[in-house]
Amino acid sequence: MNRILIIEDNPRIIDFLESGLQAHGFTTIAVNTGREALQVSYGGEFDLIVLDLGLPDQDGLDVLKALRGQGHTIPIVVLTARDGVQNTVAGLEGGADDYITKPFSFEELLARIRVQLRNRVPRTQPDTALQVGNITLDLLTRQAWVDDRSIELSAREFLLLEFFLRHPMQVLTREQILDRIWGYDYDPGTNIVNVYVGHLRKKLGDDRIETVRGMGYRLRV
Repeated sequence: MNRILIIEDNPRIIDFLESGLQAHGFTTIAVNTGREALQVSYGGEFDLIVLDLGLPDQDGLDVLKALRGQGHTIPIVVLTARDGVQNTVAGLEGGADDYITKPFSFEELLARIRVQLRNRVPRTQPDTALQVGNITLDLLTRQAWVDDRSIELSAREFLLLEFFLRHPMQVLTREQILDRIWGYDYDPGTNIVNVYVGHLRKKLGDDRIETVRGMGYRLRV
């Protein structure tokens, strides 16, 4: 399953992109600022980035150049209101793989995303399922099981469980989880991670996700 990072500050466009891409089998994470984009992309776990240039904290072209400067080879599709030849050339020469102007057709954007992903040489054979102990997560069908028992997960719960399964026995801080799963300008005092960990515990069993006091959470094997 391909993971797409959306860097965009317009909530309506984010909703539109996420609902459309998820309906076509993609996993999405959205962030609103250049600072968040650079933080989230640091882990390099995305297959493609959709980048707006009109970000509130810095120019998207600077984000683009910073990503390329860090050595990211991930395909980047610029989606922006800046039209005209000069802007397009600046985007492509700045490191973008494609450049689409707003207003845009979702079907065209989807087709261009697929072309970029098709042309990309895969780094590794993609996983289609994750399994740790008696917990199994199918990344294609988005189903989860504990032993032979199927469990229902919301979209955020699915992403959170996937994050834990990719890092078994590792302590994940609240900040890491917030950046990875929610990826927006969250309130540092929010208890949303605690709430969602609680949801997973009810579905997986209370002893599967351990609280490491003062540090975060750990999935026990």
